[in-house]
Amino acid sequence: MKDPTAQLRSATRRAKSDVANKLISMFLHELSRRISENWPIKVDGEEYEELVRRWFHNRCPYCSRNLADTVSVIEHLDGMNRSRAGLHVPGNVLVACRKCNNEKRRDDSLKELLLAKSGWECFLSHDGSRCVASCLTCQYWISIWEDDSERKLRLSENLMRISSFRSEFREFEKVLAPLMETLPALLTKLYADCQTFAEVEIKSLLEKFDQISQTWA
Repeated sequence: MKDPTAQLRSATRRAKSDVANKLISMFLHELSRRISENWPIKVDGEEYEELVRRWFHNRCPYCSRNLADTVSVIEHLDGMNRSRAGLHVPGNVLVACRKCNNEKRRDDSLKELLLAKSGWECFLSHDGSRCVASCLTCQYWISIWEDDSERKLRLSENLMRISSFRSEFREFEKVLAPLMETLPALLTKLYADCQTFAEVEIKSLLEKFDQISQTWA
């Protein structure tokens, strides 16, 4: 049986982490708005979604499922977290199937990537030849394309197709490299600062509560 106190502490740590991650997401959204304010196409407009669906023939950019036959979601090529430092801007936003969106999070959440330089490229690099047999992402791709040759071909084709799509957005390509040099470190600091702030404020409020509760006796 698990220690209730340990479970409570674990839940508290997760809650503080959730708050820090939410702050990072808010910052990245605001940064995205400022960076793309004068770009010719807006990521949240119908024109951009139609462009994305047309480019990929209304299929998931990762697994090629027909999006008309599955649940589709807004997907960020570079995830909007402190490790991937993705932005909500044209060139980084796709329409994908929910299954790929969920599966891709494993690579997006890793601090260090082993198969490629970005989360989305890493996700599409799990062709079954470089990972351990228990790799969940490799197993996911095997469930879609069982044949080794076909799986490697499809993953390679989709890698090239997405790369070609992203290269169409020159404004994004121009800012991407300098952002990737500085943003991850800044986001890591923001995450740590938020955690420290939460700990200090919680401790301070608990001390005040202890003082107030003494007057109840």
